[in-house]
Amino acid sequence: MKICENEYFTMGLDIGSTACKCVILKDGEEIIGKAVYPLGTGTIGPRKVFDSALTEAKISSRNLAHVLVTGYGRFQFDDANSQKSEITCHAAGIHFLLPNVRTIVDIGGQDIKALRLNERGQLDNFVMNDKCAAGTGRFLDVMAGVMNVKTEDLGKISDAAVEVASISSTCTVFAESEVISKLSNKVRLPDLVAGIHASVAKRVAALVFRNGVIPDVTMSGGVALNHGVVHALENELKTEIKVHPLCQFAGALGAALLAYRKLVKP
Repeated sequence: MKICENEYFTMGLDIGSTACKCVILKDGEEIIGKAVYPLGTGTIGPRKVFDSALTEAKISSRNLAHVLVTGYGRFQFDDANSQKSEITCHAAGIHFLLPNVRTIVDIGGQDIKALRLNERGQLDNFVMNDKCAAGTGRFLDVMAGVMNVKTEDLGKISDAAVEVASISSTCTVFAESEVISKLSNKVRLPDLVAGIHASVAKRVAALVFRNGVIPDVTMSGGVALNHGVVHALENELKTEIKVHPLCQFAGALGAALLAYRKLVKP
C-alpha cells in the first residue's frame, strides 16, 4: 500500500538456516525497523522478526508496499510478494552500507560464500561451499557447545589467547573430538578458541582466494560480529576487513532495497 505521495514502505526478510533477520525501509533509503531472532526456517523465527520489525517501525503489515524474502527458507513464507537469492541480496545490502566494497565474505549457518562486486556494486562473480559444515556458523555453534560457552562470547574469549592452539581437523565431527582431547589435556580455553577461529579462517580464505580478493573487503552475516574470526581471516587474506555495525542485516537490507526497486522501476 502507498501511504502518501512518494512514500513507500518495503520489507526485506532474510530467513536463514539458524537465524532470521528483517529490515523495513522507507522510500528505499531510511531503515525504520529491523529485527533479528536466533531461530531459522521452519520455526517461529520468520514470524517473530516480521512482527518485531513492524512494531519498531510503528506501522502495520497493511502499510507494506512489497515484502521480498531471501535466504535458505525464502520459499516457505506465505506473506511474501517475491523472493530473491541471498547472494543478490547480500550484494545489494553491502553496497548500500559500504559502497566501496568489492569483495564480500558471507559465513552463513550452513554455507560459506565469497562474492566479487564490480565498481557499480553489481555482482560480478561468486563461489560458495555448501557441502560441509566446517568453517560455517554451525561449526562455531558446535565448538562453543563442546566448550560449554556461548557462541556470541567466542570473540571476547579469544582476546585472552597467548598461543593459538592448532586444530588440524577440517571435518566438524573430527574437530569436535580434537577440541575435547585438548580440553582434557588442559589447553587454555582462550588459546583453543583462537585456534578454532584460525581453523575457520583458513578454510574460508581458501574459498575467497578462488574468487579473487579485491579491496575493499567486508564480511556480512552474523559471524562477522565475532571479531576473533574477522581478525583471523584478516591474517589469512593479508588485508583489512571492514565490518559495518549492520553486517548481520545485509541480506534483509538488500531484500528491502530490491523490493523498493520493483516498485519504482517496474
